[in-house]
Amino acid sequence: MKPLNYAILKYFTTIKEASADDVIEALKAQYGNFKALRKPAVVEALMTAEANGLLEETRYEFDQNKELRVFYHAHKEGADTINSYIK
Repeated sequence: MKPLNYAILKYFTTIKEASADDVIEALKAQYGNFKALRKPAVVEALMTAEANGLLEETRYEFDQNKELRVFYHAHKEGADTINSYIK
């Protein structure tokens, strides 16, 4: 099993875009018991990946509870970097 942050980054190389909620839903079967698979921690991981140039924000919207959902994707260079370090 990969470390959770690696799994989050690797997930973005397999999809068009995702929000923190999407990441949690996609990884909960394997990582659901991890304390770091909670929204604040996942948002922090995504923002860190964006700050490091691996992901970029694609859009945002409000959900039915009026909470902001930010969507990210791995651009080509980011995906190439992720794939070169995480097999």
